[in-house]
Amino acid sequence: MNPEITAKAEAWLSPTFDATTQEEVKKLIANNSEDLNESFYKNLEFGTGGMRGIMGVGTNRINKYTLGKNTQGLSDYLKMSFPNETPKVAIAYDCRNNSKELAQVVADVFSANDIKVFLFSDLRPTPELSFAVKHLDCHCGIVLTASHNPPEYNGYKVYWQDGGQLVPPQDSEIVARIEELDYSAVNFSAKKEHITYIDKEVDQAFIEASLENGSFSELDKHRDDVTIVFTPLHGTSVTIIPDVLEQAGYKNVHVVEEQREPNGNFPTVKSPNPEEPEALKMAMDLAEEKNADIVIGTDPDCDRLGIAVRDNSGKLVLLNGNQTMVVMTDFLLNNYFEHNKANGTEFIGSTIVSTPMMEVLAKSYDVECKLGLTGFKWIAKMIKDHPNQHFIGGGEESFGYMVGDFVRDKDAVTATLLACEILTKAKSEGSSFYKKLQDLYVNHGFYKEDLTSLVKKGISGAEEIKKTMINLRENPLTTIIGERIVQIDDYASSKSLKVNTGSSTDIEIPKSNVLVYHTDKGSRIAARPSGTEPKIKFYISVNDTADSLEDLEQTEKRLDNKIAGIRKELGL
Repeated sequence: MNPEITAKAEAWLSPTFDATTQEEVKKLIANNSEDLNESFYKNLEFGTGGMRGIMGVGTNRINKYTLGKNTQGLSDYLKMSFPNETPKVAIAYDCRNNSKELAQVVADVFSANDIKVFLFSDLRPTPELSFAVKHLDCHCGIVLTASHNPPEYNGYKVYWQDGGQLVPPQDSEIVARIEELDYSAVNFSAKKEHITYIDKEVDQAFIEASLENGSFSELDKHRDDVTIVFTPLHGTSVTIIPDVLEQAGYKNVHVVEEQREPNGNFPTVKSPNPEEPEALKMAMDLAEEKNADIVIGTDPDCDRLGIAVRDNSGKLVLLNGNQTMVVMTDFLLNNYFEHNKANGTEFIGSTIVSTPMMEVLAKSYDVECKLGLTGFKWIAKMIKDHPNQHFIGGGEESFGYMVGDFVRDKDAVTATLLACEILTKAKSEGSSFYKKLQDLYVNHGFYKEDLTSLVKKGISGAEEIKKTMINLRENPLTTIIGERIVQIDDYASSKSLKVNTGSSTDIEIPKSNVLVYHTDKGSRIAARPSGTEPKIKFYISVNDTADSLEDLEQTEKRLDNKIAGIRKELGL
């Protein structure tokens, strides 16, 4: 038994913690199991998307005390940051087990600290929380969610005044304040007069903003021609997306009934993640039955979406996040320029591990493509840092997209509407969503990406991930599938190395544990430990040219072979 971990666990046997918690801790100590180590070996940390972890007792678990401590530290920081104001906070939660109860705990702690709370009366999508922060003129926002993680997880995302998630310097300053606190300092004594419950009024304001940004009036006559299958995957999107589609004018919308009801156990899927093809199987089956044009599925907190559309032969095919992103971005840019709105200040946003095709697309429209680290908080920061520029849209490979800046996080509500509008316009022109993607490949080059995630759980897993990254830095690749490595971008050291000359330049993007290799043939391999899950991720991007639609099949085969070769050499 590790004495340090035992001491941390025994501290939870004090009167600061309730009797139920103390009993659970006593069981862990008595069993002296690996669960004791996992529960107490560290404090749960803020990552890419906030704080996420397994629910249970302990410092490395999501529970009323770890979230209470977060909220107390955040309360102190808000009162310090806004000394002459009464801080206001909006709180939302998703369908996960215990989310509603934990959201109430968070609301109680804020109210106990004389902070005004707007708490959604029932579960709502994460992008609506981002919208509500600005709509209600709040200083901060919280959403209780673990996104697409397994059922045993929950989480705590923090948003700032602009509606974007925490970024430097607020994140480190708040974490420092939280770490200074003892659990006994948390004030759980709610002042109910400071808590206001919100629902329909904010819902409708969000719906109207989504319609304004994601629908196009010239398509009004054509929406009856489109058939949609939608699944919320037991999540929050069922509270908003059907209403958005109906108010936009879509009448032929079929919801997967077996997955309509919110349920934190996600009984019909192994993983409620639209990135996983299996998650959309029931929707795909229903689409065949209804002869639907498009399938859309969203994750539990409704910030990611997966899409399937019909290919040239009428077969439903799943698109990945990169493919969806470039079609959406091209549509928005084309519409913007068609209506003569451009004034030279426009930009789009993406991330360093997403498809390079976004940069190529931006260049073709003569607009800027800003790149950031993984996570939409960095795209939100781009908007905040450049108030004189106009953000059109942007996304990342992990099935997220943001239309305009009225929401400052990935938004599957408006992106769902936008996908249907793109399909509607294409169909009215005798084309298709899929054909639009093919046209982009012919016009700008065929870019194909692959993602491999290696799950490494627990203490040993974290150490294995750490060693993998050290090895990639200390023993860097020199070639891959016969292509020479010509550039290595190390975001941990903020240096970009030109291999041929040995010269390096500074990377302006904030430091992060990401390593990116570039080859002389335009291929790219990135390695990145996940900030919210026990995984290390490898992102591969390759590209080639296709002179015509007829060349696309052979081009894709060449790209698939390149990806297979890279995966083999990396041992993935």
